Amino acid sequence: MANLKVDGQLIEVPDHYTLMQAAEAAGAEIPRFCYHERLSVAGNCRMCLVEVKGGPPKPQASCAMSVKDLRPGPNGEPPEMFTNTPMVKKAREGVMEFLLINHPLDCPICDQGGECDLQDQAMAYGVSGSRFAENKRAVEDKYMGPLIKTVMNRCIHCTRCVRFTTEVAGISELGLLGRGEDAEITPYLERALTSELQGNVIDLCPVGALTSKPYAFNARPWELTKTESIDVMDAVGSAIRVDSRGREVMRVLPRINEAINEEWISDKTRFIWDGLKSQRLDRPYVRKSGKLQAATWEEALAAVATKVKKAGSKVGAIAGDLAAVEEMYALKGLLASIGSGMTDVRPAMSGIDPSMPRSAYLFNPTIAGIEQADAILIIGANPRKEASLINARIRKTWRATNLPIAVIGEQADLTYAYDYLGSGFETLADLAAGKGAFAETLKNAKRPLIIVGEGAVSHADLGKQAGRDTIALAAKLATGANVEGDWNGFALLHNAASRVGGLDIGFVPHDGGVCSADQIALAGKGELDVLFLLGADEYDMSAMGKAFVVYIGSHGDKGAHRADVILPAATYTEKSGTYVNTEGRVQVTTRAVFPPGDAREDWAIIRALSGAIGKPLAYNSLAQLRAALYAEFPHLARIDEITPGSAAEIAKLGKAAIKTKSAPFVSLVTDFYLSNPIARASATMAECAQMAAGLRQAAE
Repeated sequence: MANLKVDGQLIEVPDHYTLMQAAEAAGAEIPRFCYHERLSVAGNCRMCLVEVKGGPPKPQASCAMSVKDLRPGPNGEPPEMFTNTPMVKKAREGVMEFLLINHPLDCPICDQGGECDLQDQAMAYGVSGSRFAENKRAVEDKYMGPLIKTVMNRCIHCTRCVRFTTEVAGISELGLLGRGEDAEITPYLERALTSELQGNVIDLCPVGALTSKPYAFNARPWELTKTESIDVMDAVGSAIRVDSRGREVMRVLPRINEAINEEWISDKTRFIWDGLKSQRLDRPYVRKSGKLQAATWEEALAAVATKVKKAGSKVGAIAGDLAAVEEMYALKGLLASIGSGMTDVRPAMSGIDPSMPRSAYLFNPTIAGIEQADAILIIGANPRKEASLINARIRKTWRATNLPIAVIGEQADLTYAYDYLGSGFETLADLAAGKGAFAETLKNAKRPLIIVGEGAVSHADLGKQAGRDTIALAAKLATGANVEGDWNGFALLHNAASRVGGLDIGFVPHDGGVCSADQIALAGKGELDVLFLLGADEYDMSAMGKAFVVYIGSHGDKGAHRADVILPAATYTEKSGTYVNTEGRVQVTTRAVFPPGDAREDWAIIRALSGAIGKPLAYNSLAQLRAALYAEFPHLARIDEITPGSAAEIAKLGKAAIKTKSAPFVSLVTDFYLSNPIARASATMAECAQMAAGLRQAAE
């Protein structure tokens, strides 16, 4: 710790603090453009100048100078710095005048609409005119792909975007070329950026040089209603803010959550919003004479009720990737009332068994806990596609500690260096048997992190045993002799927001029920009469035979095309729903807008259906449903908390007998941008997918 005076106020701060951090600890506000707390220090803009007593007779950049660099007074007095002297004010005004030499000052038409640092700081340090009389420099706008719009005349070379893409996103495609007046921020090859996190540079840009291309000129910030919510595009559960106008979502922005997403979100999370209004199901449909025809709610519910009553207990239900806990709980209750236990939320032939403890399907070390790991093994997962923010957290840890990372499965570009061990189960078995150099690394690790992807535990062709054996071997590796007592390094990485919540409430086969793959097989054989698809689109619809399919969902995707009855439901921005992320954290979305047309919230549809069948569920409101849910599963009432799994349970799993000889490990997410019905309805995501596939790559 070190003592220093800030504007005459004596404070004590850690000696590794910068002068900027010390000033903020004392309550003084320091303007900045280039400095960002999550990026390396560049010291480019000089906006953060302060006066240091006893130092050189010129202001100092407070972002790049440390407290321990200050000299005490002649008699040992604490060093002093000033943030509000005439020297400092004059220096900052001069810096701002210099930075704005080439800025067009076109605030009324800038898409940042006052949300930039420049406007705030210009109020305090802007000058009415410029002493620069020469011609302004004109910089050609750059092509960065379908997501980022550039107005490079505004650029002040703060290099935030360059540092983010290089340090956090892990791509070397953006940089500063040229010198002096000819310096420009540009993609090196004039090609679209390839990172799944590139949209974050829009938030980082302090002057409006980089803005959102899909959102451009659609709305102004002051027109929008801001709703804090949770993202469901993957199982990470990023904190987001949904901005809406009327009944339309206009944009999605990140919220700071240090435990999960820090202050970043993936491009799919940020730019999905146009898919929320495309290809929507806004009225019920019933198939008559082979064609889907619009119907009233009464007709649609009556058609389903007739079939369910006739089917008896030969009814199944599969929950999709975006289903909330409430509707799964209601649907499970509906099927239980007719004597069916055929429910499933897992991918086809998943090795996650209902008999396994909760810790067997959680990311036990937590997302923030990745930074504590001293060795990482990734099995059958591609974190860059499945959970971009978890991948960014792994990269952050790798950059800070250079920890050893190994991969079994696909040899993909994960933005950090790793040892590639092999492609399948045989490699994992050898590693668990202590063979190879990385086995020694894991053996000596005190906090090993074993990340198991859904692609490693779900094998549609091989059956469930391969997945169970993969979990057992991973559990064995996670519980070595040198592992610290309070560390649980077994981490199952889910790629669907609904998965953990569904597993928590037992939306899995029970009371004689069968899994999703077997339900579809039974339907194909004519042994399952009615099949409910709760937003489930990632399955083989052609294999369902002549079964009566009821689709409860929001978009006209594969499930709706196959359905005999469509019951239009709400998306995650149109309802308050409980989700549990991959680490077991309970989260709740907030309704930002109302569903379109005659669409209703999913749980309300199922409640109405139960009444039509003649077996009404015991709740008539969301509050009553949640009261019943919390009574049965108390941990779901603890919002934003994790009920931890047990390391002892993981150790027990690792003792299971291994029967599998060989199995390939392939990620289940083949296309990052088109992984769910909302994404497939988005024109922006379609363009990004084409870019990623190499089908489009031309500058505007």
